Amino acid sequence: MKRKTIEKIPYIGIGKTSRKRGAKYIAATEVKIIGHEKHLIAEVYRNRKEELAVPLVRIVLTKKDFGIFFVQSGKWSMCLIAGSSWDRKYPVWDKAGREYDAKKENVIRSDEDLQRIRSFPGIEEKPWRDETWYELINDRIDTISTARRRASENRRWERRQQALKERAENTPEIDEQEILDYADRVIFREKHYLFYKKRGSWARVACSKCGGVDEYRWKPGISYESQFQRMIDEPRQGGFGICPMCRARGEWKPQGTVQDSFGRTSHIFIGQKYKGTGMVFRYFAVWKEYRMELVGGDNGPVMENACEELSGAEIARVYFEEGKKPQKDYHKQSTWNGKDFWDDCNLYGMANISIDEAPILRETWEAMKGTILQYSAMKEYEAAEGSCINPVDYAERYLQTPQIEMLVKLGLIKVVDNLVKCRYGIVANDHADRVDSFLGIRKEHIRQLIRYQGDLGILKVMKIEKQMGQRWSDEQIECLEELGIDTMARLDLVLGHMGVQTFLNLIGKYAGAGYGTGCSHAVSRLRSVKQTYFDYLGMRQELGYDLGNTVYLMPKDLDAAHQAMVMEFNKKEADARIREVQMKFPMIRKHYRRLRRKFYYEDGGFIIRPARDAGEIVKEGRLLHHCVGGNNYLEKHNDGESVILFLRCVKTPDVPYITVEIRTDDLKLMQWYGAHDKKPDKENMGRWLDVYVTKLKCGLTGTEEAEDAGEKTEIETEAEEERVLAVPA
Repeated sequence: MKRKTIEKIPYIGIGKTSRKRGAKYIAATEVKIIGHEKHLIAEVYRNRKEELAVPLVRIVLTKKDFGIFFVQSGKWSMCLIAGSSWDRKYPVWDKAGREYDAKKENVIRSDEDLQRIRSFPGIEEKPWRDETWYELINDRIDTISTARRRASENRRWERRQQALKERAENTPEIDEQEILDYADRVIFREKHYLFYKKRGSWARVACSKCGGVDEYRWKPGISYESQFQRMIDEPRQGGFGICPMCRARGEWKPQGTVQDSFGRTSHIFIGQKYKGTGMVFRYFAVWKEYRMELVGGDNGPVMENACEELSGAEIARVYFEEGKKPQKDYHKQSTWNGKDFWDDCNLYGMANISIDEAPILRETWEAMKGTILQYSAMKEYEAAEGSCINPVDYAERYLQTPQIEMLVKLGLIKVVDNLVKCRYGIVANDHADRVDSFLGIRKEHIRQLIRYQGDLGILKVMKIEKQMGQRWSDEQIECLEELGIDTMARLDLVLGHMGVQTFLNLIGKYAGAGYGTGCSHAVSRLRSVKQTYFDYLGMRQELGYDLGNTVYLMPKDLDAAHQAMVMEFNKKEADARIREVQMKFPMIRKHYRRLRRKFYYEDGGFIIRPARDAGEIVKEGRLLHHCVGGNNYLEKHNDGESVILFLRCVKTPDVPYITVEIRTDDLKLMQWYGAHDKKPDKENMGRWLDVYVTKLKCGLTGTEEAEDAGEKTEIETEAEEERVLAVPA
């Protein structure tokens, strides 16, 4: 369509306004021959005397093309006039009209104009629908647009199929039997099964490798003939034995545990050279299936036809070429004819084909020479990871970030693991060619990072050191990592008033634990104290205290100072909340004695007891920064559905450590958390709680004493409650 020529054609014009009631727009048409092709021109004018000379839009239609020229803006558009044929919309020049007025407001000049539209080639009038003049043109435009779109999609599909065919033709042949043998040898470990069924001193044995079935004696007899009978070692489930027929080693499996067939599925990669310097990684699924049939016998089912089958199929290919994006092809099966085919797009939803970590055939490293992945250090990375990686992800990240080769060869495997998983937040400068610049750390710490194989905890501390402009020793970095320092939050506040070594010594003193002990309980204690100290300083600063005062900066009793700050920080809200819950949930206090006699327990330097009242539970949640003080937990404790317990150290029974919830009907441990919804010393405390629950179910917990020496008496508790309730709201 010659748009410049069409723009020069004089406007049709409207001689006079239309007298039709409600008519806002008038259309006029004419047919022109432009470039030996017939063009239908339809112009839309506003039904006003002063606007009848210049149209709003000019619609041009040919047999195979169309266009809409907006006169005021001087721009062309390929849009529909009024939406698609199945979704009627208002014309583009009348977007504010209403549906029941749209046809009345858009009229045509005369019947000759309407006949000119109806008789134009390609326009078809639908007898079952009363269409306006612009709907007739719109249907034709929709037909042309649909045909163009389908033609474009077909051309794109043909190009994709041609590229798919070309990739398949250039993919080297492969010996599938070699892959199966490798999988049987490396993945399945050439495992066989010996199925057996004992009857007295005899056992019927079926071998999955040779398929032989026979009976053997496993228990020596006392008769003379028994010394000439065939003997085997006693079959035991899960043990290993030697097949007496083929001498293969197999695992004993009772006949009763076999249901027709069973097996195991795994995956394997092989890399091949592709088009000179390219590489293709082929992803295979391999499975080994064991079968054993049972047939009727005189004394019950008899084993027959024991066998094993090793098979596999290629399910994906990933092509890497220089200067191109990786292309993934997938092996699919047609639901129409059941035939297999290759496609260049994945399936959708839960059925999509995923490419995961798997062993790699040794031939891959030889094929990689001379390709774009020759210096990727993938072989070294695979050796460090234990022979099971995803070479596709690694190759994609290497082509995006070539520095991965340097990181692997330096032994920073844990850093590479994160980059392969697209966790690029640890990268400071992705264009740098030195490790310290790339990761944003000081050069003198590279050796230490290598010793830890690129541990992320150590790396984060090193990055913080450089961001804060500090100079820390290797020992200090290791201690800070042990404290769990991973952001600059609050650390800059601390180091603004003391040195890093003073801070480390202070935390160690408060925690009563040393650094570098390897004890999980010590590490948990150090991190818990560090968080408490950060919270304490943050509250001091927000309340306006001068942290230059060493009394505030280094309190003698951190736990007491922290609790005092918490109470001061939220005193008004805390008092109102405690009054509210004590009045709303009075049964918690009422049932405390009975629950204590059942749930109290002390062992290994720890005690556990129920909450005295609702207010104590709210304080526990506030001090440990978790949600136990919510109405949901209080209501369940108050109604007897569950019980909230406090686990604390014997030496500091008033310092919150871990909060526990146990269901009362079956005494099941529902959950337990320490500060900030974390589980301190998870392994040891988890074992301690398991022992506690076991003894609780056996009735070996509880005490008949009124109160132990470290707890408040009932009179003191009641007096404290009266004081809280007396505080004005």
